[in-house]
Amino acid sequence: MTRWLVDGMNVVGSRPDGWWRDRDGAMRRLVADLDAFAAATAEPVAVVFDGRPRTIESARVDVRFAARRGPNAADDDIAALAAADDDPAALRVVTSDTALAERVAAAGATVVGAGAFRRALDEAQEDGGGARSSPA
Repeated sequence: MTRWLVDGMNVVGSRPDGWWRDRDGAMRRLVADLDAFAAATAEPVAVVFDGRPRTIESARVDVRFAARRGPNAADDDIAALAAADDDPAALRVVTSDTALAERVAAAGATVVGAGAFRRALDEAQEDGGGARSSPA
């Protein structure tokens, strides 16, 4: 079974829609989209965000915040999760960060670009959230 690990702020930042004016709202919207994706695909999804922890709840998405603050904090957590994964071949890491992509690929995970994944989420919303194929 495919499992998804999402670089949250990388996906949020893949669309210049003014998200920086409402960072909390952008995070919540992404989690809602990921929840719909998880419902449609029945595939487990986790997202890791940078920044201070916020209360963002989801029925289907494991929402995490980087364990430490500072540059690459979420990237380091994502890379550690990929490296510790029991079945990295089934893990899809969503990011467009080149350094992170190299790290998780070295651990055996497949990398899916943030822009392509974001477009797949958008298409699912346009289709009414119905079941569809995964973006990878």
